[in-house]
Amino acid sequence: MDRERFDILVGQAIDDLPPEFRLRLENVDIVVQDWPTQFQIRKAKVASMRQLLGLYEGVPRTRRGRSYGMVLPDKITIFQRPIEAQCNSERDVEAKIGRVVRHELAHHFGLDEKTLRRIEGRKRPR
Repeated sequence: MDRERFDILVGQAIDDLPPEFRLRLENVDIVVQDWPTQFQIRKAKVASMRQLLGLYEGVPRTRRGRSYGMVLPDKITIFQRPIEAQCNSERDVEAKIGRVVRHELAHHFGLDEKTLRRIEGRKRPR
């Protein structure tokens, strides 16, 4: 899939969020990258670049105090090639993007990985 189409699908996933979440996205930059870097892989504590579909980097809203301000935006990176590698069709890619976007935004809103995995009903792949 070309980057332009993938970017459109990421945008649709954000547009499909319930308004109460979409309206609370402040100081968040959502970007698409082909593959994670070695630094991102180590930071996410995954064994392979194919396992990392998205990454949240920032200060979750639940940890922001009164002094939070004048900081760089939080960053959510969606990794195109690992998502495509796990999918068989454009429809699968679209669904996977939606799940990854929601997962990473949940980190922004304060949920940790363990809680998210429990909610999602699956364990982190090894």
